Amino acid sequence: MVNFYEKVLEHPNYYRQFNCNNTLITVFNCPLEARLMKTQFAKMWTQYNYLFYVVDGRKIWHTPEGSYDIGKDSCIFVRKGAFILEQIADSGFCVVLFFIPDDFICDTLKVKFKSQNKYNGDHKQVISLNTSETLAAFFISMSSYFNDIKEPDPSLLELKFKELILTIADNPNNAELLSYFCSLINEPQIVSLQRVMSANYCFNLSLDQYAKLNNRSLSAFKRDFKKIYNTTPGKWLLEKRLSNAMNLLGNMNKTISAAAFESGFENISHFSRSFKQKFGISPSSIKQQL
Repeated sequence: MVNFYEKVLEHPNYYRQFNCNNTLITVFNCPLEARLMKTQFAKMWTQYNYLFYVVDGRKIWHTPEGSYDIGKDSCIFVRKGAFILEQIADSGFCVVLFFIPDDFICDTLKVKFKSQNKYNGDHKQVISLNTSETLAAFFISMSSYFNDIKEPDPSLLELKFKELILTIADNPNNAELLSYFCSLINEPQIVSLQRVMSANYCFNLSLDQYAKLNNRSLSAFKRDFKKIYNTTPGKWLLEKRLSNAMNLLGNMNKTISAAAFESGFENISHFSRSFKQKFGISPSSIKQQL
């Protein structure tokens, strides 16, 4: 799968990029020729949350919870994780985009949310924001940096990132995102790992990529995973994917290829062998019974 964050970094000629402490980046893309996608659908993931404002154009984000058709004047926050991005015909996609790590959000809001322990643990991956006048003014203020030849001071960029987070957090109409921010600060690490794995198990990520999503080294991820699930990540992922595939075949009448693809299997033969080993029956036999 393509790392969205790293893919953007590879194209400074298409994106005006501002780096802050090597973890935050602001980018802007408008020309039609700046398209990074060569196919209609692209499997992507990123270890950072990201927020973007759509100046023009349209794309569709496909996630396990549903699809989101996002167009002009939308302001969207997407939680870190995997997704499928759909290109609409030959349209461009002009956005102001911010990658925002968990740590930065927590450091910015820990005082504001230190006494707020109420949060909903069920958060959507794609969250639409209320585009208040204050937030609109922020994006207008950012445009001057893109038009200026001189690179802004990193300390000033950090303040702008904090301004963005605080502006969003100060708007009660962003209740869903505020709940997610609060969970980042107050949620136990065990719950956080479970949430990330449940949201992303159906994508064919490597163990190293799952470790990055959980803000851990590979060894720490494996150790913590074993403590929580009493099994290895590889075995757990296979079980979850096969169970999901069975549900898609038996209850949602998906085709074998669709069930395999949507459960995180890249190889149909491997999927069929693993499925029969677990359930004692082949996927094709399930379809015949139905």
